[in-house]
Amino acid sequence: MPLDIDSASQTCTATLNDVVLSSSIPDVVITTNDQTHMSEALLDGTPVPITEAEADALTVLGAQDKRHHTVDRGGAI
Repeated sequence: MPLDIDSASQTCTATLNDVVLSSSIPDVVITTNDQTHMSEALLDGTPVPITEAEADALTVLGAQDKRHHTVDRGGAI
């Protein structure tokens, strides 16, 4: 699912399950989904899976970066 990052208007928009979600970039929180080990952007309070490149682009524009590293139980760190 493509994420539309508009640096001019400082907005981020995505469509998830036929629902359009949009947030001001400073209001976007980027988190880590511990089950999938992937980044997500919270748009309108809804987690949207995103690529690391999209996460990096959003943080450069002022999104809140709350990502963390994940490890499998019993795995080496």
